[in-house]
Amino acid sequence: MILEAIGSVLLGLVLSWAAVRRLPDRLPAPRVVYATGTLGALFGAYLTHSALGPGYLLGTLAGALFVGAVTLSLLIRPTARRLRRSAAV
Repeated sequence: MILEAIGSVLLGLVLSWAAVRRLPDRLPAPRVVYATGTLGALFGAYLTHSALGPGYLLGTLAGALFVGAVTLSLLIRPTARRLRRSAAV
């Protein structure tokens, strides 16, 4: 279980780093992004470990990666460009 927790924290940090590096203008402060990615990955590892049980390290880490990515996607803001609506709508 400790390897799953450490692995999920590392996955969350790497995922957060990639998000901050790729989308710096569409995310809040990096401190928030790193915390959200790490906690999302930890929660994903806990959730997957509870569903699968012990002995599924790769499955647990895959669940941590998926939930971490989903929680980070909730932080993305829209671009500054607004969509224009036609008069018929």
